[in-house]
Amino acid sequence: MTNIDIPIGQELVLLIAEIDEFKGKWRALNTLAPDRLAALRKIATIESVGSSTRIEGARLTDRQVQALLANVGKQSFTSRDEQEVAGYAAVMDAIFVSWESIPFSENYIKQFHKMLLKYSPKDERHRGKYKKFENSVQAFDVDGNSLGIVFETTSPFYTPRQMSEIVTQTADRLISPTIHPLLTIGIFVVTFLAIHPFQDGNGRLSRILTTLLLLKAGYSYVPYSSLESIIEESKEGYYLALRQTQGTIGSDRSPNWEPWLLFFFRVLQRQKNRLQTKLDNERIMASTLPLLSVRILELAKEHGRVTTQSIEQATGESRSTIKARLKQLTLDRLLIRYGNGRSTWYGLS
Repeated sequence: MTNIDIPIGQELVLLIAEIDEFKGKWRALNTLAPDRLAALRKIATIESVGSSTRIEGARLTDRQVQALLANVGKQSFTSRDEQEVAGYAAVMDAIFVSWESIPFSENYIKQFHKMLLKYSPKDERHRGKYKKFENSVQAFDVDGNSLGIVFETTSPFYTPRQMSEIVTQTADRLISPTIHPLLTIGIFVVTFLAIHPFQDGNGRLSRILTTLLLLKAGYSYVPYSSLESIIEESKEGYYLALRQTQGTIGSDRSPNWEPWLLFFFRVLQRQKNRLQTKLDNERIMASTLPLLSVRILELAKEHGRVTTQSIEQATGESRSTIKARLKQLTLDRLLIRYGNGRSTWYGLS
């Protein structure tokens, strides 16, 4: 792995300080009830799974992802998009449950890759194995025709050695920091994608490993706000920043880490800002609305729509009370009513 030489500009310093300030405040901010925190995490997970797979070309919306994950136990998926969503969700779930006991190692990275592609029959031969063939990054037109190679990745011959170096050095730096953990994580991600160690699934796996590394570095708020959705919104900037830095890795000069690190830290900044806004909104609702009204809004967020019957089943409240709360939430323009009679349902405004 290339020696780390990072001239840190003022913006990088300020971004690190801002992100770390939120990290330090998280325990004080984290005063929501467990069920509401669980709802935030579920929403963020759906957004992350949907966005990360769409970055790589999948087309399922967040609503379709939510419906798919509700039936993920069926174990068979008809389309490539469904296979990618199911695999990504499985790895994310494993990390959220067990990240504290998962060592950052090549063995676990290979296991995550195997899990990521476990629903895809066409990837069976190379699941969990470093690449055997060149996989340089290419650009394609709208018809799927190659427009040429954008970036030359590490050859299959040198991939095992480079992966061993980068994983070992990253794990060591997280245990005994010689540079700030966010710099360590950012440098790992851009170098991992420059190596492109697996035949397929490198982009998705890089975002999964980003979440794991952030959790292991103490950024415990990460599961409650989707990093992937922000990257999806900035997709052109994401690829541009990667190429600007990757083009300098392996050259005679020291790598220019700054383009990627600036992009990466700005994404982390937006992630924590979104979570802060969500927490503020939750507290406002909790302080100004009856508890049942807050619960109805949570159900609408989680499921996309609610009915009197679904609220009754979830809360055990009487229909008359539920109807009164729905009426007031509609008048307050927090919900919108659709349909009439028995087909009536409500969605967030």
